[in-house]
Amino acid sequence: MSIRLEHVTYTYSPGTAYEMHALRDVSLEIPKGQFVGIIGHTGSGKSTLIQHFNGLMKPTSGHVFYDGEDIWGEKYDRRKLRFHVGLVFQYPEYQLFETDVITDVCFGPKNQGLSPDECRERAVEALRIVGIKEKNFKKSPFELSGGQKRRVAIAGVLAMNPDMLVLDEPTAGLDPKGRDEILDRLSVLQEERKITIALVSHSMEDVARYVERLIVMNKGEKAFDDTPRNVFAHYKELEEMGLAAPQMTYIMHALAERGLKVDTQATTIEEAKRSILQALEG
Repeated sequence: MSIRLEHVTYTYSPGTAYEMHALRDVSLEIPKGQFVGIIGHTGSGKSTLIQHFNGLMKPTSGHVFYDGEDIWGEKYDRRKLRFHVGLVFQYPEYQLFETDVITDVCFGPKNQGLSPDECRERAVEALRIVGIKEKNFKKSPFELSGGQKRRVAIAGVLAMNPDMLVLDEPTAGLDPKGRDEILDRLSVLQEERKITIALVSHSMEDVARYVERLIVMNKGEKAFDDTPRNVFAHYKELEEMGLAAPQMTYIMHALAERGLKVDTQATTIEEAKRSILQALEG
């Protein structure tokens, strides 16, 4: 169940004075079960890119395939595709609208044609996964904290049992504790259920810690596509794109410049800790 883009270009307002190329000849494939991060400065094309994954946007040119089928083929069911590829927009709590939490999370499964009992079973499981306690099920979503609202919105997509979960800045505006709680839950979900996750983030520390593959978008093009360690080794080039590397990258380079033989490609605290201890022992 992979997503594959072949030479995808997307142009806003083509043929007008406002014409803008949001994507330029982008090709990539995300295989089943991968946890991939997508980063880029504002206007780099990352949000436009992910809206091609489930057919919310149609390429100006190029093709998008899900499980080997062209999603813009004449008889392709894109409504069904959106049950397989769930998209959680930035600030998803603004999408909450039902009178209570459990009813809101049941909305997706209900649209899939499931029975009331099946809907509730799916909703309860999804809320458990994101860490919402049963005492909150009958509360209005608007009584919850910002982090809880975000988790309920994610549960609403998870309740549809997607094969792929696409999240656009799911931790934007949250405090560090709320951010870590959501990303830890997503990491466990990906490991336990082997679900594919594509995470758009502005936090270099988050993508360094959680994802196994990192795609960097710049001016509508794919600039880098590699492991976080290898991508952040190009931190000077990332800076030219208006991005930065994790703080650990800068710390490790500073230590190396002072003569300590450390791994300058360490991007997480744990990697840096191991490298520094080994250097000191050496």
